[in-house]
Amino acid sequence: MGYLLLLPALVVFGIFIFYPFLRNFDLALYKAPPFPNLPIHFENLRQVGDALSSHSFWSSMWDTVFFALMVVPASLIIGLLLAVAAHKKLHGIGIYRTVFSSTVVSSVAVATVIFGTFLDPVVGLLPWLGINPHPSVVESPTWFLPAVAALSTWQAIGLAFIVMSAGLQSLPEEVLEAARMDGASAWTRLWRVTVPLLSPTIFFTGVVGTIFAFQTFGQVDLLIGSQSPQFLNTNVLTYNIYNTFLNNQDPGTAAVLAIALFAVTLVLTLFQLRFLERRVHYGS
Repeated sequence: MGYLLLLPALVVFGIFIFYPFLRNFDLALYKAPPFPNLPIHFENLRQVGDALSSHSFWSSMWDTVFFALMVVPASLIIGLLLAVAAHKKLHGIGIYRTVFSSTVVSSVAVATVIFGTFLDPVVGLLPWLGINPHPSVVESPTWFLPAVAALSTWQAIGLAFIVMSAGLQSLPEEVLEAARMDGASAWTRLWRVTVPLLSPTIFFTGVVGTIFAFQTFGQVDLLIGSQSPQFLNTNVLTYNIYNTFLNNQDPGTAAVLAIALFAVTLVLTLFQLRFLERRVHYGS
């Protein structure tokens, strides 16, 4: 009965996740023809080496790492501070909790369109504040990626806040009360008591946030418009895969990049589980 209940989910996963994932390993060995309607060529592992040694791959990898370094720590810190601020028994605190967690339910498309409107050089928020950068933020090679990171951070704050709030609910109140009775300041209680006790939750949120950051696509695709991602230094790995497959008509190289994204995400996650988890305190 248990397997029968799991069967529909396994079928969906098999069709839309497992089969495409395994299909990448086959596509990675074949090179697309220079002209349509010509047969594909078996390239063995040569195409893999060419794709992984290209400037486009390493440039997109650096953009992705830089993007994750901006998004993950900021969303963790802000989400933790908001969760601590909302972890109080005050009248109407539920309204603030709803507001702080609302970003998690906003779709990427809606949030990106609104954020892009704020950054519009004519009717946006920046001109209203008297800030008129030239070129505009959505056209600047320097500020475009930080702007996308700010948008992604805003969306990630909601998930971080919810997870942190759930973790705070499980903390032993007697320990926090003892620290308060001993005269510990609010900062000392946060850094010396709350954060160590909350380290498993922070670690989990960091791992999940890193995976999401490496898979960011919609924000870049909607904001970049018809501009070249290489010109804006925003050719993150997922957008590079999309651009290689759709615009360059090269499914073989796109498959190699997709496998590389999976491998990088897997290695980074294993690294976090192997080394960062040592600093996590699983109290009884």
